[in-house]
Amino acid sequence: MRTSRYTLAIMSLMLLILIEVGCSTTNPNPPPPRELPPILAQDELLRPHTKLGRIQVTREIYGILDYKLNPDILEWGYSVIRAEADKMGADAVILPEVTGATTTYIFIPSTEYRATGVAIKFK
Repeated sequence: MRTSRYTLAIMSLMLLILIEVGCSTTNPNPPPPRELPPILAQDELLRPHTKLGRIQVTREIYGILDYKLNPDILEWGYSVIRAEADKMGADAVILPEVTGATTTYIFIPSTEYRATGVAIKFK
């Protein structure tokens, strides 16, 4: 009887400590979001730069025949290129291109969107 009372007290104390310590390690003020690298036109490149690499992201949607690119798809393409360039540590993105191709597999229509660009770093 005595051991079960002590066991219950110890378990309750451990649970209380776990709750207190577990919540105290979270940061209530997350860092502000970083600015993604901008998309620049060729005539905006005034400073010397090095090419970090080519970025290509594809997205395939089944059941939809989309023969034209909606503004939402263009926005998706540009934002995903900028996000990937940020992961590479790039300062900007040049030569962005968002394309879509529609195909049909047996009876299922499919549209594949491809976003490409070149990540650059200024010297």
